[in-house]
Amino acid sequence: MPKDRLQNLLHLHFIVFIWGFTAILGKLITIDSLPLVWSRMGLATLFISLYIYFSKFNIKVSKKTFVWLLLGGIVVALHWVTFFLAIKVSTVSVALAMMSTGAFFTALMEPFWYKRKIITYEIFFGLLVIIGLYLIFKVETQYMYGMVIALISAFLAAVFSLINGKLVQTHKPSVISFYELGIGVVFLSVVLLIKGDLNMSLVQLTSMDWVYLLILAIICTAYAFIASVKIMRVLTPYTVMLTTNLEPVYGILLAWFIFGTEEEMKPMFYVGACIILLTVIANGILKQRANIKKRVPKI
Repeated sequence: MPKDRLQNLLHLHFIVFIWGFTAILGKLITIDSLPLVWSRMGLATLFISLYIYFSKFNIKVSKKTFVWLLLGGIVVALHWVTFFLAIKVSTVSVALAMMSTGAFFTALMEPFWYKRKIITYEIFFGLLVIIGLYLIFKVETQYMYGMVIALISAFLAAVFSLINGKLVQTHKPSVISFYELGIGVVFLSVVLLIKGDLNMSLVQLTSMDWVYLLILAIICTAYAFIASVKIMRVLTPYTVMLTTNLEPVYGILLAWFIFGTEEEMKPMFYVGACIILLTVIANGILKQRANIKKRVPKI
């Protein structure tokens, strides 16, 4: 079991690196966030459908499960739309720094989700996260709108993590992904239809946009989505969200390398981001130690 856990943890880190590159692709793709996510989810659903077809998986689910899948699909669609919107109205670094709060939101919701008591140090860590956010908001005021949108995205990511943490215990990751991504496409199609934007312009893209979208759909979505859900069979939702907080590190480094000075922030921004990251990591370490103590038999 420890070896299996380590393999899944290493696999998760690789997936998180891919997610960090997702932010870069979001910046490179020239279309708006809503049609971008619609295209991403549509292509990913197609590839996952082919995978399920050739694997001959049974996709039948109960009505109760479908309700949770419906909720998960809408939540992940909104999460991605807000994430890419935050990138486009601010920077990759700003959006990814705000996404670090995802583990904090997960920690706040887990006691209610799993019906356990709130731990005292979680409140203290919550205050540290707020301080880190305050420092970032104070020095990067020109990106205020992007930061608020990214915080909403981080909250949605935490909700999505908790939903899939339960679903994955009894259903195949590919089936969960098929339903959630497919539902997300339908949901966004309705939104586009209401806005009057559901037309041929959605597929009339530049050649480079199509290249980036295919990478985004096949590697960063279809593969990463199924793999991350499968990992939840071994790792807890909190561990997944905790490790996901390395996404800003990978993403910001990639952004520096690709976009150069465009991604440079004020020094206090990095202080605030480090406070958030270190707080989340410390919270995870304390939780892990507490879990180990629970597993040690009393003499």
